[in-house]
This record gives sequence, C-alpha cells and structure tokens, in this order.
Amino acid sequence: MSFALIFSGQGTQHAAMMPWLAEDEGVAEMRARLGVDDWRRSLQDPAWAAHNANAQTLLTGLALAAWRQLSPMVPSPTAVAGYSVGELAAFSAAGVFDSATATALAPQRAAAMDKSAAQVPGGLLAINGLAEAALEQVRADTGLALAIRNGIESVVLGGPTAALEQAQRMAAEEGGQCTRLKINVASHTPWMREAAERFAQALADLPFESPRILLFSNAGDRIRDANAARAALAAQIAQTVRWDECMENIAARQVRCVLELGPGQALTRMWNQRYPAIPARACDDFRSAAAIASWLRTHSDD
Repeated sequence: MSFALIFSGQGTQHAAMMPWLAEDEGVAEMRARLGVDDWRRSLQDPAWAAHNANAQTLLTGLALAAWRQLSPMVPSPTAVAGYSVGELAAFSAAGVFDSATATALAPQRAAAMDKSAAQVPGGLLAINGLAEAALEQVRADTGLALAIRNGIESVVLGGPTAALEQAQRMAAEEGGQCTRLKINVASHTPWMREAAERFAQALADLPFESPRILLFSNAGDRIRDANAARAALAAQIAQTVRWDECMENIAARQVRCVLELGPGQALTRMWNQRYPAIPARACDDFRSAAAIASWLRTHSDD
C-alpha cells in the first residue's frame, strides 16, 4: 500500500465531524483537558467552537484518536503532513512525539497565539480566483501578509481586522471570492512572531525523535531530525504555510491515494483539483473506520 496521510487545520470543526470515531482513552483525555462531557454538544456552540484553545486542543486530540483507531487496520503511510495546527497531529503520527505530548502542546500553542493577538486583534481572509498581480496590489495597499499559500490563485491573507475588511472589499471588486475564516488570530504572519518565540521555548526541553515516516512541514520542507522538527513547529506560527509545496512533495513520492484526517473536506478538495489522477478522500466521508481502511486498500495497493 502507498498512501499519504494529511491532517486538517482549524476552522471547519463541526458537531457531526468524524461520525465513526469511538470514545477511547485519547478522546477522554482530550475531553478532560477541555472540561467537557460531550465534545459534539460543545461544538454546537459557535463561540465555544471558535475559541482558539478549544479548537486546537480538540482538533489535535480527535485527529490522533482517529489515526489510533484506524492505524491497526492499515500499514504505515508513505508520507505525512499537517495543515497549520494539523502539524501537531502529523508530527505525532510520524513518531516525533507521542499523542499525549501533542495534545498537551495544543493549548500552549493557542495560548501563545492568543497573547500576541491581544496586542493586535486580527484574523484571516481566504481569497480565491484573484490574479496574482491583483492579489499583490491588495497586499501592498493593505499591508496584510501572505498567511497560507494553497496555489497561485488560492491564498489566505492575515493581519489586523481593519486591513482585512479593506482587503475583502478590494478583492471582491476585482472579482475575487472572499471568505473570512473562523479564526480570531493572524496566524502564520509576522504579527505572531512573539507567539512563535514563546512556543519555541515550550518545545526546547521536550524529548523529540527523528520521524519514522516521511514528514513534510509547512515551514521547513522535509523534516529529517528532532532539531528540524522543533524549529519547524515553532516557525510555522509566524511564517507562511506553503501547503502547495507540501502537496507537491507528497505527489513526488508517487503515492496512490491520500486520506485527510480531521473535519470537513477542504484539503481533499484542494488535492483533487490539483492531482485528479491521485484520488483523495476525507475521513468525514465515511461511517466507519473499517470503511476507510477498505477504501485505502482498494486505492493504494500496487
């Protein structure tokens, strides 16, 4: 079998996500960290679901619980990557640290980001279908940073709230499709430099291992050892997420299919648009772990 595992980012969490996921010790630990008895019911409250610490802790814990329940049914993936906060789960799945460490790091990452955001309130704006020249003009006029690069005409800008509103008006006038993301911090921009430094301090004394599976980072390309893993996890908080390059790196390994673990199908749609000959599915599409394993076996066998 040859497949890639990609972990979703923040912003598409919903109460019905991963309907097949069973309660296990990892899910119980995640609930205890959040202080909730029913995480699905908690996600029905939009304010709770959008809170940075809640979202990052929940997504990391659930993604790793999903992989823990699925992995006994399938061989190891050929390659692993995560989108934004999805890197915590990806690095754990690749063997850099255990799932308990990943879940513990999620609220620390969120707290560091929230502290920086309190100084300059901001967020993220997704823009699709805007020509590169027009996009650069929007960035120049508003002072926003390129937070996420999914492709030439699919990006996310980040920065202060007023600048985001100006950019949305400008991009819409040029024919761009704009969506304000449900994230209240300017992730992956220079406004998060202090957050990246604080998170680097939190990572400094933790035991990291070299990845056992081919691992790609949003900020550091391929991760080959523990030191590179530490540097990349901290750096990506304040640097552009180069998801287009992550996809290119995975495709270059000639995987036969891709599975997205997490909420929604955003990464799956991006992959299928870019690489239609290599099928991708999201775990939200399935009703059981066995069905996911069956799809992987069908599409990834050489």
